[in-house]
Amino acid sequence: MEARRLSTVDDLLRSSEERVELIDGEIVKRPMARSEHALIQSGLSDEVSLFKRKDGPGGWWIMPEISVEYAEHQCPSHDLAGWRKERVPGRPSGIMTILPDWVCEITSPGHERKDLFHHFLLLQRNQVPYYWVISPEDKTLIAYELLAETYHVAFAVESGVDQSLGKSRIPPFADTEIDLDYVFGD
Repeated sequence: MEARRLSTVDDLLRSSEERVELIDGEIVKRPMARSEHALIQSGLSDEVSLFKRKDGPGGWWIMPEISVEYAEHQCPSHDLAGWRKERVPGRPSGIMTILPDWVCEITSPGHERKDLFHHFLLLQRNQVPYYWVISPEDKTLIAYELLAETYHVAFAVESGVDQSLGKSRIPPFADTEIDLDYVFGD
């Protein structure tokens, strides 16, 4: 039996395919973009834009659909990821090799395992301080914060029928309220 060759970031860069990422040494196609996903991604980006505009302490580089190289065989594309400007003062370019301070994934039907398990474990292992998972279908948001090298739920919300989600202060952006009704399109 022949051993499977693991793909690397170099293989990913040479790929002619669009919307691909490197997961456990395999080049994987990302799910097709859907309006629910795009609207939540756009709405959340709007809500945290205040932090993108700040320089220095409190400022962030926040990017959608950004590839981050965690290891030779791990380079996922995150729906949203952010780096504190005090840690990364210069404008980033290319594939990011600096670990993010925050990652947000928006689940897609049939791909939930990647966001709920693979990315959760990858980010926790790499000590990414904050990880959010949003489900458009369930209208849920779970925000994890790294404490003592393990993720703990810092915030969780689920929309009920005819229930407003309102505004919340969610780490690492607890300096301002995030309008979850706007993010979820309610």
